[in-house]
Amino acid sequence: MSESLDSRTKTLNFNVGVLGHVDSGKTSLARALSSTASTAAFDKNPQSRERGITLDLGFSSFTVDFPDHLQDSGEQQYDSLQFTLVDCPGHASLIRTIIGGAQIIDLMVLVVDVVKGVQTQTAECLLIGELTCPRMVVVLNKTDLLPPNKRQSAIEKMTKRLHKTLESTRFKDCPVIAVAAKPGGPEAPDTEEPQGVPQLIELLKKQTYLPKRDPKGALLMAVDHCFSIRGQGTVMTGTILQGSLAINDTVEIPVLKVTKKIKSVQMFRKPVSGAMQGDRVGVCVTQFDPKLLERGLVCTPGSLRTLHAAVVSVRKIGYFKGSLATRAKFHITVGHETVMARVTFFGLPPTDSKPAPSEPCSLEAAFTFDREYVYQDEYASSQRDGSSGPDLEQWALLEFERPVTCPALCLVIGSKLDSDIHANACRLAFQGCLLHGFEDKSYTETSLPSLQIYKTKHKEGQVERVTDDYSLIGRSLFKKETNLQLFVGLKVTLSTGESGVIEGGFGQSGKFKIRIPEGLRPETKQLFSSTSKKKGKSASKTNEEEPKADFKPISIHLHFKRYVFDPHKKMVQS
Repeated sequence: MSESLDSRTKTLNFNVGVLGHVDSGKTSLARALSSTASTAAFDKNPQSRERGITLDLGFSSFTVDFPDHLQDSGEQQYDSLQFTLVDCPGHASLIRTIIGGAQIIDLMVLVVDVVKGVQTQTAECLLIGELTCPRMVVVLNKTDLLPPNKRQSAIEKMTKRLHKTLESTRFKDCPVIAVAAKPGGPEAPDTEEPQGVPQLIELLKKQTYLPKRDPKGALLMAVDHCFSIRGQGTVMTGTILQGSLAINDTVEIPVLKVTKKIKSVQMFRKPVSGAMQGDRVGVCVTQFDPKLLERGLVCTPGSLRTLHAAVVSVRKIGYFKGSLATRAKFHITVGHETVMARVTFFGLPPTDSKPAPSEPCSLEAAFTFDREYVYQDEYASSQRDGSSGPDLEQWALLEFERPVTCPALCLVIGSKLDSDIHANACRLAFQGCLLHGFEDKSYTETSLPSLQIYKTKHKEGQVERVTDDYSLIGRSLFKKETNLQLFVGLKVTLSTGESGVIEGGFGQSGKFKIRIPEGLRPETKQLFSSTSKKKGKSASKTNEEEPKADFKPISIHLHFKRYVFDPHKKMVQS
């Protein structure tokens, strides 16, 4: 394997995601930039051609001389740089595809229609970029639509506006360049030369860096296209997310539970003996129906897990305006899949709470089954006392509607993709990192009880009467049908300060006996006897004449914790 990698390290592959609002001209830009198009590039999909929008991830590439600024920065010597363009769809309902594409890009090109400016999906693409990508270039496209005499001032105005928008993001001060990728629009003849594209290529070269590429570890390849070639077999094209592959390796398609041997490997129509992390490849296998896999993951056999539920770290996306409520359903994009899941939010007890780490997969976000967590009705934005500060460390249990196959510690994005696509609102709700997966179908019985998430409960009742110095009868704490045996032995406190223990039921109406081990205070007994006497007085005097304080009943307070996933529903007091 090392031999095949060394023989082809002459070309460095650099993945550039082309994102932007529908109709901003992403595909025209990719076409103008590319010299070699792969099978999935440029709207080959008949539905795409019909509707004039990209419905799938398109891939194409072009090769340039290796940039000078990278010559001395790498251990390996390259002589050329291949840009692989990932043309992500801009159609609103296909945001899940963009997220799938964004996880494999080294640099993002955000395409903005210079006439329309930033639109809802542009903002969503920007957010996805922030979660998945270290660098960005903004391309102001369609400059040919601006009147020549106002063109320069309009470009400057839009550039200024974009820099203001990006000020609070990780892409602050990123370069902005103006082009006309397809002068005259999509219907215009191809005779007109694109404007500004050579300058854009130079800018892209300047923005490149040596991405971390590691051939070690289990193979993980994101497949985005699958087709058969007569007499040869089935080709799966995709990008290697981790590890490496070579001819004769056995790979698994985990979602189908099948393994196949690699017959041949190509990179943009050139045969190679192997490929590694970051490379864009076509892998040929035999006796496999391409209809079974349009998009998915291929891996080293046994290295991926199929999960029914998962614990993830969570951070709300600031632009999302809705609430993140427990028991609500979200579209969860994890690995290369998007699936509906029911979400339960939880955090650290108030005394242990600390701000969430900046990186969703940071080790500080480490989750452990040895700890207790507080159940949250919804994601607790900012500090619990209501002050504005960093969000607290928080997690969520995701229960998937269908099993998902994904790697450990992968990025998770929760969205509300069913909200109105025309509303001017961000649909990306939260981001996080997959920390623990449940593979057992019966996880609710086998694994969830060990997840110590509790709710705090408070019940309040009243003292009915004192029977002696050490015991009293209480009421209004339980319903008639409550099984009081569950509460025997639990501690209670009186509003007068004494502590007591529930001894059992009294009669059939939900009343109960309390023992006060230290005995009632004299002032409590005094208070009770004076209340009893006053109750016995004739009602000739009006209530107003009686001191109100005397009539205030003595209340009984019961505090306990109940663990959400405890099958026995036990109550626990600290």
